[in-house]
Amino acid sequence: MPNTVSWYDRLRVERVVWSLDQRLYDLPSRTRIAHRREVRANLLTAATEVGAGEALRRLGSVRDLAEQYRDAEFGEGPRHSWLAAALFALTTPLILNFFLSEAANAYQQAITTGTHTDGSYTWGGVTWLQSPLTFALHQGQATHVGGAYTPLTYVLLVGGTIACGRLWRALPHRRTPRPAMPAAN
Repeated sequence: MPNTVSWYDRLRVERVVWSLDQRLYDLPSRTRIAHRREVRANLLTAATEVGAGEALRRLGSVRDLAEQYRDAEFGEGPRHSWLAAALFALTTPLILNFFLSEAANAYQQAITTGTHTDGSYTWGGVTWLQSPLTFALHQGQATHVGGAYTPLTYVLLVGGTIACGRLWRALPHRRTPRPAMPAAN
């Protein structure tokens, strides 16, 4: 006897499908949508046959199912992560700007609170990460120019993004052809 699927059961199924979809963002969009539709259809069919609660229990862990889908798509083992790469690429400049500006502010406070006279003062900046800063002191007020990132900073940012996201794993790799089977006589 088929069970009726209530709106509450459909919400439970949609929650599981949404949870699965969130774990499949590494997959290509079309593949992810196809898996989402397949799981939804199978769960609704199973819900009419054995009930929604039993269908969801039989499905098992959404995390394990997502891992199986990712393994089928990319193979087992560590994978690239666009999210980790983006997180590193966006937060590292913010953190670096904070620390470099704090160092420049410390130098500025040192020259404004001392007995320095009006004039121009140059600070080398943080070695290899920032260009020199020039402070102009006039009647106790200081302004500064300079302090841009050096090319090494950009190289470290790009290298760190690639390393953090393991982006070399996203490159298509050349697969070695399997040896041909000898013909049977």
